[in-house]
Amino acid sequence: MIISAPTDYREAARRKLPGFLFHYADGGAYSEHTLQRNVADLSAVALKQRVLKNMSSLSLETELFGRKLTLPVIIAPVGLTGMYARRGEVQAARAAHKKGIPFTLSTVSVCPIEEVQKQSPSPIWFQLYVLKDRGFMRNALERAQAAGINTLVFTVDMPVPGARYRDAHSGMSGPYANIRRMLQAVTHPSWAFDVGLMGKPHDLGNISAYLGKPTGLADYIGWLGANFDPSISWRDLEWIREFWKGPMVIKGILDPDDARDAVTFGADGIVVSNHGGRQLDGVLSTTRALPAIAEAVQGQIKILADSGIRTGLDVVRMIALGADAVLLGRAFVYALSTAGEAGVTNLLDLFEKEMRVAMTLTGAHSIGEITRDSLVS
Repeated sequence: MIISAPTDYREAARRKLPGFLFHYADGGAYSEHTLQRNVADLSAVALKQRVLKNMSSLSLETELFGRKLTLPVIIAPVGLTGMYARRGEVQAARAAHKKGIPFTLSTVSVCPIEEVQKQSPSPIWFQLYVLKDRGFMRNALERAQAAGINTLVFTVDMPVPGARYRDAHSGMSGPYANIRRMLQAVTHPSWAFDVGLMGKPHDLGNISAYLGKPTGLADYIGWLGANFDPSISWRDLEWIREFWKGPMVIKGILDPDDARDAVTFGADGIVVSNHGGRQLDGVLSTTRALPAIAEAVQGQIKILADSGIRTGLDVVRMIALGADAVLLGRAFVYALSTAGEAGVTNLLDLFEKEMRVAMTLTGAHSIGEITRDSLVS
């Protein structure tokens, strides 16, 4: 399948995936107002066109935590990525390596840490939640370090899971969910063969490794719900900061005061994020939250951003608003679902082309030259 625009992958994924999987990736919390604002607010940011700036020399390279990236883009952690394509985390990690950018493995991935890192020629990143089971957290951190992973993304905006009503409607959760998922699978034969039959085992690889037994989709909702920890505070993260020797990034920051606290804590970076609109509906879009956070901590800590990024133009907009780099979530999942590793590779190529056009026509020769001056004030 030939896809010529990044946003075309969403419809292609909708056609290929069973409904419960498409809506799990596509949906948000409650009435999905923040989900919608993430996209609308970012696309409404106006770029300032400049001409006759001799743009014959242009570089998209940047450096992050001592690693040179060909694009200011990271593949974000997304749970159950291995259900969207056969061993999906491995395919996405390979695509990221080929493009010269990091892939971030979710705590609740299908493929375990060891499988993904072994099949990725470059170091991946690892994402961890704050969980009541501190034994699991330590086990995951130890395994990640043993595998050669250097960068930890610590997600702090899920002390409790958001109410995602689409999941109950689609069959991801709710009454008769198992039967509904099976019926959806048999009506999507391409997915059923590629992932359902050939993509096994369908368990939560990192959790299974810790518990010593397979954990399936039914366990996913229950285990997470029982293990999220609403009592978490900065103090609870201190042992992780002491244990983890590499860069540590705090994901889920929306307020300047929390960003300042992350600096005080000793984090190496933050991700300005509302979890893709999947947690507290009604909060600010990342687009609106980012500038104040960038002003509060700029120069003291690396600023990453996610939520609402669907195109290369969106990457340029986020950087102009104050981000050093961005994380792609839904955009890569749609591409992975459609065409596996090749889909993610093509998506990243399309992002690069769009960024080159945007930078050429805003007069930015490098990532460092993408500033607030690149926007219409």
